[in-house]
Amino acid sequence: MVSNGCSEIRCVKRHLMLEALASELPSDRIRYLSKVVAIEESGFSKILHLSDGTTIKTKVLIGCDGVNSVVAKWLGFKEAAFARRSGIRGYAQYENNHGFEPKFMQFFGDGFRAGVIPTDEKAVYWFFTWNPTSQDKDQEHNSAVLKQIVLDKLEKMPSDVRSVIENTELHNFFSSRLRYRHPWELLFGNISKGNVCVAGDAFHPMTPDLGQGGCSALEDGVVLARCLGEAFSKKQGTHLKDDDEEEHQYKRIVEALKKYANERRWRGIDLISTAYMIGVIQQGGSKLVGFLRDKFLASFLAGLLLKKSGFDCGKLDNR
Repeated sequence: MVSNGCSEIRCVKRHLMLEALASELPSDRIRYLSKVVAIEESGFSKILHLSDGTTIKTKVLIGCDGVNSVVAKWLGFKEAAFARRSGIRGYAQYENNHGFEPKFMQFFGDGFRAGVIPTDEKAVYWFFTWNPTSQDKDQEHNSAVLKQIVLDKLEKMPSDVRSVIENTELHNFFSSRLRYRHPWELLFGNISKGNVCVAGDAFHPMTPDLGQGGCSALEDGVVLARCLGEAFSKKQGTHLKDDDEEEHQYKRIVEALKKYANERRWRGIDLISTAYMIGVIQQGGSKLVGFLRDKFLASFLAGLLLKKSGFDCGKLDNR
């Protein structure tokens, strides 16, 4: 946990969060390994064609299908751009108490940035972002090579920090090239169209420098549920025919998704832009950028991190 007295940041294990979310749904509502490969119009509905050959007809299509989103492409978004940086992350599991205080530690070097934060008394999460060479990119899926890259870069770091990397099992190393969506795409693009919208990384992929990728996806979920809840709770008169009721419901869904898009557009632009800017400054390889960062910008950037994480997206209506 990181705190400045009124705000705090906590590190949560991803699988625990996913299990908590999944437990709120009936087990038959979740379909695994079923990537969307095509989207078809069908009156006021959409038909999804999945990679396993099945089809699903839906009144509302919410694309939460990640940075390579098929739904985002259908809405007209381009592929997410590469930030010319790569990231390695992992976690070390200890048999006994690791001894670290519940604090977020950051370290900077020539073209790299690293961070370490405990998740509980026996586990420590860490990340490492750097500007890889072409040779590094060829080895980005080799965990043993990745581990050595991190240890070599962190050779001047405190021994207890290096021990976290050394104690990380190879299967707990994860590497990816950092990608983001250009902010102006959110400004002029279709976050929603008809009864289709995007959320999470499909909507606003960003570099991990704010640690707000997953958090902002949860924000999307709250706002989206509130908007759709209002749309589905509105009852039309009983005099409407089935076809007319379907059309009226479609129109309510369209307006709800527009409301969601308008409410989340600037938050997405803000996070993408700020994360990218912080990444450039904190990982800048030039001596001038490093001097300004260390001498003048360190406290400002730390405060910005807390400020962006303290966003209030409102509450759901409990009716």
